[in-house]
Amino acid sequence: MTRYFASDPEVVRLSVSAVVRSRSESAEILLMQRSDNGCWGLPGGHVEPGESVVEATVREVLEETGYAIEVGRLIGVYSDPARQVVQYPDGRRVQAVNLCFEAVAGERGEPTTPEETLATGFFVLDALPEPFVPPHEIRISDVIAADPVVRVR
Repeated sequence: MTRYFASDPEVVRLSVSAVVRSRSESAEILLMQRSDNGCWGLPGGHVEPGESVVEATVREVLEETGYAIEVGRLIGVYSDPARQVVQYPDGRRVQAVNLCFEAVAGERGEPTTPEETLATGFFVLDALPEPFVPPHEIRISDVIAADPVVRVR
């Protein structure tokens, strides 16, 4: 089971995530329920060699949710080892340096990595499902702040 707030990272990896809003004027955001621990959170993952962070964000959201997206502004950069070290089921401990972007949902297709996702859905910001991925909570709070400042945490 994936564990958050691990310690003693073995490697640092660049990752991306997205706060994807629906095209409607509602305050709903797209979330996915992870298959490795059952937690709900933002779609995202690691940047692959040869990819830009925008390409990685588009790919990860499509893979995990089936939604094509338009990537918008950078919400923040998250690297604090107290919040960003993840221990994976195989024992690896990775400190993720995460770039979180705003995005808008486009057409929906089929997820290409359905084994990573138990469910997806749009949720209003004041009624997020539980359990929630702990490091994603701060990203959501930065979105709720609704100012154009890029956070560095």
